[in-house]
Amino acid sequence: MKENKARRVERAAEIVEQLKKEYPDADCSLTYSSAHRLLVATILSAQCTDHRVNQVTPGLFNKYPTPSDFAYSDVNELAKDIHSCGYHNQKARSIQGSCLKIVEEYNGQVPDTLDDLIKLPGVGRKTANCVLGQYYGVPSLVIDTHMVRIMNLLGLTRSKDPKKIEFELMDIFEEKDWVKLTHLIIDHGRVVCIARRPQCGECVLSDLCPSSTV
Repeated sequence: MKENKARRVERAAEIVEQLKKEYPDADCSLTYSSAHRLLVATILSAQCTDHRVNQVTPGLFNKYPTPSDFAYSDVNELAKDIHSCGYHNQKARSIQGSCLKIVEEYNGQVPDTLDDLIKLPGVGRKTANCVLGQYYGVPSLVIDTHMVRIMNLLGLTRSKDPKKIEFELMDIFEEKDWVKLTHLIIDHGRVVCIARRPQCGECVLSDLCPSSTV
């Protein structure tokens, strides 16, 4: 039987409640001190662990302390500086390009709207929503691989398209939980609902999950 929206909303609230109890300290694991540094760190985090990014950024921000320093840097040298984060040439172009636009079109300030953020080179909805929610406090949902996989397992979406999932989840989760939800799901995905080997017997969501093997 297809689950109606009222039940999905109810189950979504129960999921958040259980995850908050299980992971009370869930938060962004990237280290940053400004919107610009969070933007750079988030670009670096694509296909890379947050732990690795946090190892690279202290030296990186010491060498390039402002958006202008990134904007007018030697892109090849920048690529070498971020080599260990993977996809270094592409990420260097994205960082330099986004910082150039920030400096020349936004007076050196990272924009605080989704429409403006996604105009920056190398910045998609995922990165934009991270900056909006984490730094500017704008209710937003970051749809990463954990969110795609686990929300499908929970039966709250049947899509693999991040943008479609974002809007589907915004419709059933309370706005006040949007930013926190991503961090809760990431922690759960790393510890229990692990890709290829989910620990359903240890999962606090087993009673709420149609994919549970318990």
